[in-house]
Amino acid sequence: MDRTELADFLRRRRARLTPADVGLSQGARRRTPGLRREEVAQLAGMSADHYTRLEQARGSRPSRQMLAAVARALRLTGDERDHLFHLAGEEPPRDRRPATEHVRPGLLLVLDRLTDTPAQVVSDRGDVLARNAMARALHGDVSARPEAEHNVVWRYFTDPAARELFPPGDRDRAARAAVADLRATLARRPDDTRLAGLVRRLRAHSEEFAALWDAHDIAVRRSDVKRFLHPVVGLLELDCEVLLSPEHDQRLVVYTARPGSRSRERLELLRVVGLQDLTRG
Repeated sequence: MDRTELADFLRRRRARLTPADVGLSQGARRRTPGLRREEVAQLAGMSADHYTRLEQARGSRPSRQMLAAVARALRLTGDERDHLFHLAGEEPPRDRRPATEHVRPGLLLVLDRLTDTPAQVVSDRGDVLARNAMARALHGDVSARPEAEHNVVWRYFTDPAARELFPPGDRDRAARAAVADLRATLARRPDDTRLAGLVRRLRAHSEEFAALWDAHDIAVRRSDVKRFLHPVVGLLELDCEVLLSPEHDQRLVVYTARPGSRSRERLELLRVVGLQDLTRG
């Protein structure tokens, strides 16, 4: 691990970004160009102190998960992400892997520009890779949770609180859709050991998942209308648009409310409420 080069690389990549580049407000006058360290830490879902130590060439060796989060926060290209991994003494994610967790900077830019509607980037395994502020207000912030709990399918079948976001009458449909989509993904990538491991763990932890898996339903997630029962703003009926990456292993999911509807009013309220309830997620 080359701590000095890693620290220099992080500082220079942070300096080239502006708050507008990552969907943050400009705020008070800045003495130096670029993002502040605490802003990068916030985007990466890590403590400001931990990130500061990286830029000061000290502290513990960053994990692969942390490196991936920092790469997303700094909007690194694929080549820059690989360089970051090399500097940290890690083998970078290879394109030959069944699926990539690196979200392209252009896709993150689109996500950041969507300030008035929830949007998130999710892998076809169900891993949450990035969420804008509105999506965190709707679904909760998973960045501080263990890596396994970043997966929406895992949480739906193992955490009863995750189901409370859906009206009771919609929960069975949501469960069936999640399992059918996961089966379609495994059929496309039967050698994806991480995906196969997720299925094994889900079958062991949830009798409901095991029964739905054995039903062998197949259905890829596409555009839909979804209802959410938010604890603050109430029932939201939202149009769900699913945009696929060129490799089809990542999805940009955007939720919009129809103009003039009660859901539109409640979505506006959700934007005002923002992330005040930090205990959710």
